[in-house]
Amino acid sequence: MIRNMRNCWSMLLLCCSLSFASDERPNILFIVSEDNGPELGCYGDPYARTPNLDQLAASGVLFRRAFVPQAGCSQSRASFLTGLYPHQHGQIGLATWGFRLASEETPNLPRSLKEVGYRTGLIGKLHINPESAFPFDMHEKPSANFARKKLKDYARRADAFINAGDAPFFLSVNYPDAHSPWLRQVGGLPEHPQSADEVHVLDYMGIDPPALRKLMANHYNCMSRLDSLVGDLLEVLDRSGKSKNTIVIYFGDHGADFLRGKRTCNEGGLRIPLLMRWPARISAQERDELVSTIDLMPTLLVAANAHPVANLPGESLLSLVSDGETNWRDYFCAEYHTHAAAPNYFPQRSIRGARYKLIETLLPDTVHPDYAVTIQKINQALPKGSQTIEESIEQSQSVVREAYRLMERPTRFQLYDLEQDPHEFHNIADDPKYAVTLEELKGQLDQWREKTNDPLLDEEILKLLTKEVQSVENKTDAKDHTWKYPEHFIWYRKLKGVN
Repeated sequence: MIRNMRNCWSMLLLCCSLSFASDERPNILFIVSEDNGPELGCYGDPYARTPNLDQLAASGVLFRRAFVPQAGCSQSRASFLTGLYPHQHGQIGLATWGFRLASEETPNLPRSLKEVGYRTGLIGKLHINPESAFPFDMHEKPSANFARKKLKDYARRADAFINAGDAPFFLSVNYPDAHSPWLRQVGGLPEHPQSADEVHVLDYMGIDPPALRKLMANHYNCMSRLDSLVGDLLEVLDRSGKSKNTIVIYFGDHGADFLRGKRTCNEGGLRIPLLMRWPARISAQERDELVSTIDLMPTLLVAANAHPVANLPGESLLSLVSDGETNWRDYFCAEYHTHAAAPNYFPQRSIRGARYKLIETLLPDTVHPDYAVTIQKINQALPKGSQTIEESIEQSQSVVREAYRLMERPTRFQLYDLEQDPHEFHNIADDPKYAVTLEELKGQLDQWREKTNDPLLDEEILKLLTKEVQSVENKTDAKDHTWKYPEHFIWYRKLKGVN
């Protein structure tokens, strides 16, 4: 049974056990990167050049199996700031296409922390609608900044905010790397860029053509540049004298924007790096439990001795990394809805345990529109005259070709043995040997959907959502469209007796 230990009473008990006077509350520093999985040296990636993040991992907690609830920018960011799954908070697609929270009154981290005296700041994009729902005291460099302009400003503006007062602070610094375009070097960073002959394509793609290695090298160059900027930020924190009582949490918003990564329920999209350091309270360690960014809000509410928020599906990581033993979840669930709108819409749900993973497609045996969109995007980024992605797939092993065919037109259920098949190439859902495992995971997934009041359990809401999203084909349409799906989501939650 999926364990959801976080309720008001248990949170209050934890708050009491970790109670601090107001002037002892920890500062909180979020460091968020874009579009990368655990491509860091501390996670064993042989091509990564990330000494600053590796040192952060060595001095804190490295979570080896950390995930986001949906592999999309707005969706993921709304989740780590509200502690809810996208089907609960409503931000199921990109803010730039008008997708939004179902309710502006949804509790969130900056609001909860302000209530107990925190100064709140955001550097970089928020990318959630409506922005007014997140009452940051300071918001600098609000654009996505994919052109990577004035990157030194991130640390400079963080310096000013951190040192602006003695009250505890919550600061979220959101960097543009490693989002596309994958830029080789910006402002001299990285100092020594990597080239195609120094890297290989990520294993979960199943192909490794020379042209794609060039893009991959620049992905690693983005990661190296990110690492340098994080180093500048951590130096600012050290100089402030506030480092010892500051919780530093670094994580990616979702996996890389390559094949079988971002905008999927595959491990390549959902799995992220997650590092946490709190010198005053937490010893250095590595953890193998299944954790998620939905765990960040309950964690920080406890650490800050803030008012508990009812019905959060996540659990405090403090109970996990403390010396005492604790029960933890046996399964992690995730989802997908859309990214832009019609070009990406393909609702799915997934669940994984320690070994096996199940993906359920809610519109099975139909063409996944994002399959062609992703391939086209990467083809356009390849050097002219290069072998196309389609050609590379056709020249790959049969098991890889079959995996891509399944990605283009998924069946209702996909089942993977992650111990034997960590990159999800062998779908064993139809293998009789795994019938019991399949039924167990289906049952657990259904329980999770019921427990979290997934509105797409209602076939009529699924039909209405599908019709609405598929009617919005481009940004021009999106600007003129007022989304109705939040009303359906709210209706469903009221039907289930949830505010």
